[in-house]
Amino acid sequence: MTDSATLHLELPKSLEQIRDPDSGRPLSETGQVNQWQIAGGHVRCQLALSSASMPLRHWMVDQITQRFHAQAQGIQSVQIDVVQRDRPYPAIGQIGLKARHVIAVGSGKGGVGKSTVAASLALALEKLGARVGLMDADIYGPSIPHLLGLSGRPEIIEGKIQPIRLGKMPVLSMGFLVERHQAVIWRGPMLHGSLTQFLRDTAWGELDYLVIDLPPGTGDVVLTLSQLVPLAGAVVVCTPQEVALLDADKAIAMFEKTKVPLLGLVENMSGFTCPDTGKTYAIFGKGGTRARAEQLGVPLLAEIPIQMPMRELSDEGGLPRALEVPEVGAIMEKLAVEVAKSIADQNFKRPVAAAPLPVLG
Repeated sequence: MTDSATLHLELPKSLEQIRDPDSGRPLSETGQVNQWQIAGGHVRCQLALSSASMPLRHWMVDQITQRFHAQAQGIQSVQIDVVQRDRPYPAIGQIGLKARHVIAVGSGKGGVGKSTVAASLALALEKLGARVGLMDADIYGPSIPHLLGLSGRPEIIEGKIQPIRLGKMPVLSMGFLVERHQAVIWRGPMLHGSLTQFLRDTAWGELDYLVIDLPPGTGDVVLTLSQLVPLAGAVVVCTPQEVALLDADKAIAMFEKTKVPLLGLVENMSGFTCPDTGKTYAIFGKGGTRARAEQLGVPLLAEIPIQMPMRELSDEGGLPRALEVPEVGAIMEKLAVEVAKSIADQNFKRPVAAAPLPVLG
């Protein structure tokens, strides 16, 4: 059996194959795994993660635990204590936004539940420990305020728009700035200007994720956004039927042309389970989005069934309460984890600096 001294020497080295989701560097170089206690085959250590990586804490713990067991004999148990240690938030893009990752949620057509998915993703990421903001870029049809049950008009303090907050989460939408039934009729330059203001002149604070709900279709909003800030990637929402997938293909092509990484696809309205009989019906077809994701070589991030609590509470402005329903919350948290993993994969592919990023206490 391997003795404790040998375990102590070998276990840190086993972290070379596991990388920090933020920086892409091996954990053996970043100093994020520390405070080792090794005795009698029992291993305990501490894993420091930024708040941006907190949605991946269980994934990281599982990777480290499996690696320890694979690399050293005689391990009886592994306990990993996860603590939060944040790095500085540098300003990004032309407008100085302090957000680690900007995520665009789009679709090829309306009516597929894109705004519901975008808002649910933001809520789930926050629940899992990240600092999250939500921006409704659907200028002509803003629905985020209604979904979240928010109202009011943002104040201007010291030249900065103060977003409406859902708890700690800052939210901004054109729906806060116009009357509910008022139509926004703008040409391209005005649209560009409003998006610039939303990003540059809003007091977003320091964010791990800014989730942006795009308008449906393939307009010039993505082009404007990609010029203002580096987008971590796009999530494309569609429904299973072929006609919806054809429109989703157009959205995917738009992101490719604007050089926005595709984080993956979400199939919404993916079947309905009758509460009376327990039988599941594929109302809009089945498997189409999964097949398309496999063709594109991108993740299928989630298959979200039609759920009555989601529909009813969203209509009432109670989407946050819908995520408290266990079967709804579990699906949305899984979506958040998969999106965070996809962003981490993008970070792993990017060249890293020679020196490791600091993890601050």
